[in-house]
Amino acid sequence: MPKYKRILLKLSGEVLAGDKHVGIDFATVQKFAKNLAEIRNAGIELALVIGGGNMIRGRDAQDLGFERVDIDAIGMLGTVMNALAVKSALENIDVPADVLSAIGMPPVAELYSRGKAQSLLASGHVVMFAAGTGHPFFSTDTAAVLRALELELDCVVKGTKVDGIYSKDPNKYTDAEFFPKLTYSEAITRNLAVMDTAAFALCRENGMPVWVMNIQESGWVRNIIEGAKVGTIVKED
Repeated sequence: MPKYKRILLKLSGEVLAGDKHVGIDFATVQKFAKNLAEIRNAGIELALVIGGGNMIRGRDAQDLGFERVDIDAIGMLGTVMNALAVKSALENIDVPADVLSAIGMPPVAELYSRGKAQSLLASGHVVMFAAGTGHPFFSTDTAAVLRALELELDCVVKGTKVDGIYSKDPNKYTDAEFFPKLTYSEAITRNLAVMDTAAFALCRENGMPVWVMNIQESGWVRNIIEGAKVGTIVKED
């Protein structure tokens, strides 16, 4: 029995780049779509927010003097491209999928509305939320939490490259401390960079659990379906 029956999966865009580390690797997207189908076919209502880091490195552009507002707009468009790639891969394996964008761009992606999203999720569609919040200065982490709250989902699952939240990068520091459980306030106070402060603050104000786990190791799909005690759970005691 799934621990959470209605989830939003938040991923970085790099997940879709595969070994290329930039752009979209469609073979990787195909494999990923099969994982999503397994989650959906287990009876879990599944929404996604995928970042745009495989398309644009915002910090690099800002260092060269580009305006933040323009960079954020480019990044939002990158998330639409990522969402469309996943949608196409899901439909190729007969899983109904839709992209709802915070910025209307018919016929590419329908403008987001809460009612539309609720209806699609309830009917078994996998729904991708693209273009962030539609505004600059807000991360896709914040967009993910916002959509999860609007739709009254059970949990935000943050997919990462490590086993959960550590005190510092475990790939660089052997003394990094692993946290199986944290409160929102602890995550904010410790400045743990797995999600930005605004996203954690929204979760704290509204009681939205965040489950951080490694999605690059085998078994992560089964962990979600079975509610395995892996990764880090961020919520109030």
